[in-house]
Amino acid sequence: MSSVSVVTLGLNAALRLARGRADGVVLVPNDRKTIVRSFWSIAFCLPAVACRLLMSWQDSGVPTDAVHLLARELIVFVVGWLVFVEVTYRLAPLIGRADRWGRFIAVWNWCNVIEGVLIIIGGLPGVLGAPPIVDQACELVTIGWALWLEWYATRLAFGVTPLAAVGLVLLDQSIGIMLASLALMMGS
Repeated sequence: MSSVSVVTLGLNAALRLARGRADGVVLVPNDRKTIVRSFWSIAFCLPAVACRLLMSWQDSGVPTDAVHLLARELIVFVVGWLVFVEVTYRLAPLIGRADRWGRFIAVWNWCNVIEGVLIIIGGLPGVLGAPPIVDQACELVTIGWALWLEWYATRLAFGVTPLAAVGLVLLDQSIGIMLASLALMMGS
């Protein structure tokens, strides 16, 4: 399978899942090459991370150390991603899902691209000057959709119970929050 095919297939699978189509999971092959190539999704997510940071500076203005803050944000994002991958890799055999981990992580990787786009879309009304209630409602809906997508993809691809999928989503979010907090403390 070509590189373009892997990307197209991964994004198509994630878009299907974002629309509630369970068949998105089976579009992603469970072979080593597909799993490894799914990590290209990190590069597809970096513009959304940068955009999210730029959007947060809309009201406060661009800080003098913007490049440093952007670099820190990107590093925290990538490290958090890889920590979650490592933790789930070690957790999979403990919960009897080692055979499903490869497809799970490939699907999870591509779903992150869609989640990043959802977060950006949710922030656009505020950037465009919408009233706060509209801005906050859009953010809430798209954040909820992104979290649901991660939960749905996790539940289907990893083959875990709904509650276990909630636990894995919480684990992912906790890793991100912890690393962001550490980076903030170290940067102060």
